[in-house]
Amino acid sequence: MYAIVEIAGQQFKVSKDQKVYVHRLASEEGTKVSFDKVLLLDENGTVTLGAPAVEGASVEAKVLQHLKGDKVIVFKKKRRKGYKKKNGHRQSFTQILIEGIVAAGAKKKAAKKEVEVETATTTEEVKPKAKATKKPKTEE
Repeated sequence: MYAIVEIAGQQFKVSKDQKVYVHRLASEEGTKVSFDKVLLLDENGTVTLGAPAVEGASVEAKVLQHLKGDKVIVFKKKRRKGYKKKNGHRQSFTQILIEGIVAAGAKKKAAKKEVEVETATTTEEVKPKAKATKKPKTEE
């Protein structure tokens, strides 16, 4: 069983007991998080495709640690001009452990009540507005 889920703006193919590195989450280490935006769900060959997300499906995960990725060097140079710029960047990541995938039928939402809307009908005839007349041109 696997699912394609959107986490922190990126899509991941996840399955149970898988470790995933995602962009930094605002959760403490050791806390459990749930991701509701499941785009695709596969249960032993039965594929459920969401439009845009599968209703009621979610992915449960646990935050293992926060860390930084490898340093990426950004080097800019314009030849023969003496222009050189060197910058570096380290992306913040969160390592999560996928604890389970909850299928679509597991969570039941409360039924929505239908509200009748009464429309008032009027018997008055609506007359179209009179068009504005053109002003005569004045000679100066």
